[in-house]
Amino acid sequence: MKIRPLSIDGAWEITPQLHGDPRGLFTEWYRFDQLAAVVGHPLRLAQANLSVSARGVVRGIHFADVPPGQAKYVTCVRGAVVDMVVDVRVGSPTFGRWEAVRLDDVDRRAVYLAEGLGHGFCALTDDATLSYLCSTTYNPTAEHTVHPLDPELAIDWPAESPQLSARDAAAPSLAQARDAGLLPHYGTCHSYTAGLNSRANPSFGGP
Repeated sequence: MKIRPLSIDGAWEITPQLHGDPRGLFTEWYRFDQLAAVVGHPLRLAQANLSVSARGVVRGIHFADVPPGQAKYVTCVRGAVVDMVVDVRVGSPTFGRWEAVRLDDVDRRAVYLAEGLGHGFCALTDDATLSYLCSTTYNPTAEHTVHPLDPELAIDWPAESPQLSARDAAAPSLAQARDAGLLPHYGTCHSYTAGLNSRANPSFGGP
């Protein structure tokens, strides 16, 4: 398993080792110990989600209040998507930037996003199936969205006519979300992560 940092602090791309033969394929798509060694603390597994999307569907950009935020470990188990990591943390040196990673059922890559980062994706195939592990359970009062087609973000979505949910279509722009005080702060996110790191025991068995 190879884990490399993305250009946005707090996000990593994970490439697992694939073992295939005429019978099929085996891979370890998640290893808590290897991820914790890079991130500094183990991912608390509080909820696992599965989403299925038609080609051209865009979901996001979603983020949660910090603390506690919601870290995510995302992979595509069927089809293909372009996964988007968006820095919505006020005060971050990469605030407003995004990075795209292709996730599919060929290379079986995954993306890890720390608390405070925005997340979204675009389905490249029909029945694109995303599976992701979350550090906290869903809390509708603490979760927010930024419009995925915000011109300020200028995300290069690979879809001629992106299909959005009613919630995402009505979402504020990045500037509006900032003015409304909805966005997390970079310093707060780092302090929260530092606390998780300090509480992690040497064997990464948990805080």
